[in-house]
Amino acid sequence: MSHFEKNQNLHPVAEDMDTFIKIRRQIHAAPELGGETPDTAALVAEKLEQWGYEVHRNIGGHGLVGVLKVGDGLRCLGLRADMDALPMSEKNPFAHASKIPGRMHACGHDGHTAILLAAAARLAASRNFNGTLNLIFQPDEEGLAGAKAMIDDGLFERFPCDAVFALHNMPGMPVGTCVVQSGPTMASSQRVSIRITGKGGHGAMPELAVDPISALNSLISGIQTIKSRNLAVEDYAVISIGMIQAGTVYNIIPDEASMLISVRTDTFETQQKINRRIEELVQGHALSFGVEIDLDFTQLAPALVNSEHESDLLRESLRPLFKEGDLLARMPKKVMGTEDFAYMLQARPGCYFMLGNGTGEFHGCSVHNPHYDFNDELVKVGSDCWVKWVEDYLV
Repeated sequence: MSHFEKNQNLHPVAEDMDTFIKIRRQIHAAPELGGETPDTAALVAEKLEQWGYEVHRNIGGHGLVGVLKVGDGLRCLGLRADMDALPMSEKNPFAHASKIPGRMHACGHDGHTAILLAAAARLAASRNFNGTLNLIFQPDEEGLAGAKAMIDDGLFERFPCDAVFALHNMPGMPVGTCVVQSGPTMASSQRVSIRITGKGGHGAMPELAVDPISALNSLISGIQTIKSRNLAVEDYAVISIGMIQAGTVYNIIPDEASMLISVRTDTFETQQKINRRIEELVQGHALSFGVEIDLDFTQLAPALVNSEHESDLLRESLRPLFKEGDLLARMPKKVMGTEDFAYMLQARPGCYFMLGNGTGEFHGCSVHNPHYDFNDELVKVGSDCWVKWVEDYLV
């Protein structure tokens, strides 16, 4: 059974943001994880159909697209919102807090969905554009798999888009601020697996063993120097060793040792520099320590790079909505988080932009925090942005 109640209000007043704030809180209270977002997708589909959209379900899993064609315009525009939550427990006191233990909308995807639904209702009511609007509702952003799954299922072949756009809330930035940045904007995410095989033995007789822990220890030191000694100052990267496994008891030299590394960069070129250096270090350590080393690179998501032309057009379109100085062309500081919308931007030009979520205990704390909450003021701010952009782009 769905966690969401059926809403019989078929035609909500398009400008009534309370309607969409209620939807946001409804989604927040019933979070779904990863690719398993059937109830959220059903709620979204129900609303879009009520407003006259042609709804296509089950794209790459529970992804869906709402299509609205107006006039005879040939241009096609894609707008994307993510729907999934995080596997963590919420620690907020308000009534709309998660009702499902171990699940929480701690990144604002409930708000992103509500923003796009609010824009959908307003655009369906006004129909003040000329062309095809494709509203893309994506599951499993947190797993960095939903965008690629939808693309692999024919997203852009079935729903052609000349350009595609998405937004995200940014805690700590005041409500009413916006960042539309061209070029590298979010980092890639890569998992590097290293397994070292030596020869186990008694701790009292290391000369009869080939110690993989010694090789691991030296390799850790070498990897920690890549950022400081092999990259230029302008090469942004974060290299973090997140897991180490070796041995079972204190007096036995193990056969194997392993580690997992997170590598984040904002360009493919920097990622390749890091990968080449890791390969060199692995080869050198295998020879010098007499061990075998298996190395595996797993790309989880590429760097998110906004296309310059589309970013410039979007920035100029949104300028009238913000006070002077509140529409920024660069993030105040570098963001090395990862977003799988990058896959969509590899397939089509477009832009991923940020809206300030506010400050304070709930709106200003980091996403992926048990006390975070999406700021309901952004439902109006964000839907204003989408409506203005659609009306300027589809002319």
